[in-house]
Amino acid sequence: MAKTLTLVPEKPKAWLLLLAWVFILVFAGKFILHDALPYFSMNEEIFGRYWSMKWPLIGHISGGLLALVLGPFQFWAGFRNRYLKVHRWMGRLYLTGILIGTISSVTLALTVGMAIHWTWALSLIVLAFAWISTTGMAFRYILLKRTNLHKEWMIRSYVVTFGFVFFRWLTSQSFYYELGTFPETGPTAIWIAWVIPLFITEIILQWNKK
Repeated sequence: MAKTLTLVPEKPKAWLLLLAWVFILVFAGKFILHDALPYFSMNEEIFGRYWSMKWPLIGHISGGLLALVLGPFQFWAGFRNRYLKVHRWMGRLYLTGILIGTISSVTLALTVGMAIHWTWALSLIVLAFAWISTTGMAFRYILLKRTNLHKEWMIRSYVVTFGFVFFRWLTSQSFYYELGTFPETGPTAIWIAWVIPLFITEIILQWNKK
């Protein structure tokens, strides 16, 4: 009887977690299909002002897509426990994708980003730093075999990865274009896209700690 009672509170939590992952996957899938994959057509009209820096942009998108797609598998406990070697190789690919994405992002920030405005370039560089730093901490703790801390930093890393998806969604809303020009609103939007989700994530991670 006592065993049954301990399982009951976990069910709502499991369902909420499942719903959250369904939402994330649908949200990310829409981003991949409508915002990311069209760039691989190598159509100059799609690239716009980024045409002259198309390869760094392709590198940034490719690295981000790799991390975005591999992330859910890294958090799937059943998959991880059953295919531990695959999990480790996917982790290396995840790290590689973010490394490529970060280098490409900084390159874009220092070129076309600066051409738009220095505040836009700065916001991109700080986001890239947060991206590689959270991932690097996750990698460090798995090398130290501190699994719980590794999991926490992987969660932070994926939240930052997902910031690119949230930014695209935010800047595609009709109200966004009424707020001002892109140089005026872009930097603020990109800060909102990852800082607020990361702050909420941190509260959740720390809530039950003693």
